[in-house]
Amino acid sequence: MIKWILSLLILNAALVATPRQIIEEALSLADIKINGSRPSDIRVYDDRFYERVLRDGTLGFGESYMEGWWDAPALDECIAKILQANLYTKIKPSWGLLWETAKAKLFNMQSKLYSKEVIDAHYELGDNLYELMLGDTLAYTCAYWKNASTLDEAQKSKFDLIAKKMGLKKGMKVLDLGCGWGGFARHIAKEYGVEVVAVNLSPKQVAYAKKICEGLPVEVINEDYREATGVYDRVISIGLMEHVGQKNYRGFMELIHRCLKDDGLALIHTIGKNITSAASDPWISKYIFPHGQLPSIVQFSEATEGLFIMEDWHNLSTNYDKTLMSWFENFNKNWDKIKSEYPDPFYKMWKFYLLGCAGGFRARDIQLWQVVLSKNGVKGGYESIR
Repeated sequence: MIKWILSLLILNAALVATPRQIIEEALSLADIKINGSRPSDIRVYDDRFYERVLRDGTLGFGESYMEGWWDAPALDECIAKILQANLYTKIKPSWGLLWETAKAKLFNMQSKLYSKEVIDAHYELGDNLYELMLGDTLAYTCAYWKNASTLDEAQKSKFDLIAKKMGLKKGMKVLDLGCGWGGFARHIAKEYGVEVVAVNLSPKQVAYAKKICEGLPVEVINEDYREATGVYDRVISIGLMEHVGQKNYRGFMELIHRCLKDDGLALIHTIGKNITSAASDPWISKYIFPHGQLPSIVQFSEATEGLFIMEDWHNLSTNYDKTLMSWFENFNKNWDKIKSEYPDPFYKMWKFYLLGCAGGFRARDIQLWQVVLSKNGVKGGYESIR
């Protein structure tokens, strides 16, 4: 009887609590105050913010930020604290999240038909934006900050780290799946004397890669990764698996297996998540990476089972926090040069994206993995390189 009365009282309290009270109590678990004085505290400028977040979850959280309903001086730290406290598990799933989950389970949202959408929505936003944000290497993946003090140094250190893990030697033939703007292909062709076949679905990125790799043994092909052919000493994928999708993970690994010599090595550089799920974040999916999906360890291992031996698994996630903060610094200081090319909400959208992701890596909510694979095991064992 006492338990029943207590349950009724708790239920009644929940029913009479206002949206603001619910959000304030949830944020207090992350040591965040509404209209507090600390940089990580949230300043609310429109009281519709509370109902919006309760109704729409992370989608409403991001959209209300874009619309100016709230802000935080240290947005990256604010989101890191929210993720560290697992607040997204304290509020019921939004319709947006349920819809993303349903779509991922029912449809192949990363098929050839849908894959072009992320190219148009994200990777072809404009070379000026990415040149100013990414620096000389135009590398749009996690840098490696060990022994590096600038973004360009850290990206070149990442290139060299991968080259050393792959044991690149002059005369080798390398398949670069999803080559971006061609910075990595250019680097390894120039510095290690390898021949590179680079595959990318973005026409603008392919045109740029061809330009910067002119005169080098680099062939850049505008095609879906699934159309890659040939047999190579090394197969390397940097930042592509995030767009492959759970329904295609096995096919992705089978393609790498098919394109790799029996004594070759493959390396997958990908963002990963701690818990297996079908859905991507609704805000990220809507505004940044349509149909993107991060693999979990379980999904990764199931995709490689029976095909590869895992030789090395390196987690570089804290390096991505620093990389994203460097990208935002570049974007922010150069915004006046390019703002006429974009609609008004773009600045706040891009800021929420870069700083929110930095907070995600800082909270260790998402990871960055480099995984080295072999078909039959490296004779005598593989020596891990850091």
